[in-house]
Amino acid sequence: MDAHPAAGKALNIHQLRTVCSSCSLRELCLPMGLSRAEIEQLDQLVYTRRRIKRGETLYRAGDAFGSLYAIRTGFFKTDVILEDGRDQVTGFHMPGEILGMDGIGTEAHACNAHALEDGEVCVIPFARLEEVSREVRNLQHQFHKVMSREIVRDQGVMMLLGTMRAEERLAAFLLNLSQRFVARGYSPSEFHLRMTREEIGSYLGLKLETVSRIFSKFQDQGLIAVQQKHIRILDTDGLRQLLAYREV
Repeated sequence: MDAHPAAGKALNIHQLRTVCSSCSLRELCLPMGLSRAEIEQLDQLVYTRRRIKRGETLYRAGDAFGSLYAIRTGFFKTDVILEDGRDQVTGFHMPGEILGMDGIGTEAHACNAHALEDGEVCVIPFARLEEVSREVRNLQHQFHKVMSREIVRDQGVMMLLGTMRAEERLAAFLLNLSQRFVARGYSPSEFHLRMTREEIGSYLGLKLETVSRIFSKFQDQGLIAVQQKHIRILDTDGLRQLLAYREV
């Protein structure tokens, strides 16, 4: 059973101050585009760090919103529970990305966030973020850019589900992961999937059997090599051609 955010809080939250100016992910997170002096001002947010074990829940739908969570390490998924009780995966998130923005409008989270592997997040009190944004005007601009990026990503998922064939959806998914890993300094062609085939299917609007079949098909065509959750992209251009000139 997933642990609720309150469970083991004293053990999971470090009272060690985390500062943006010394973080290796600052070019991917909120400090991106800020000057050195502005990043030092951003250090006033006085983050705490929270460790999350694989399978634990960072927050649940309906929980009161108070903080944003910048992923330092690990891989997370967000999902919602449909009326029939099924989980609908709404996103996969990696270091440098921010979780929790779903709660800003209503002051309550609209989805659940779970750790797909052991990880660590920076807890950013939203009220404090607003205060510092009034002093560091470029921070407010950067935060709006981060929110816009999330909106664009959501629109991309809607396009995936609404217009793409099954093979195109999985090709777009793998290419998108490749691009995101490259931005973090990792290999564009070889990575480990933290999510299950079933979770990929939920995200892409495909049945588990369809996802497994397409992985096998891609491997037979020499596009990828699959060993359980380990993926090697052998023919990036071939995957792109499947998209029929669509943007990932």
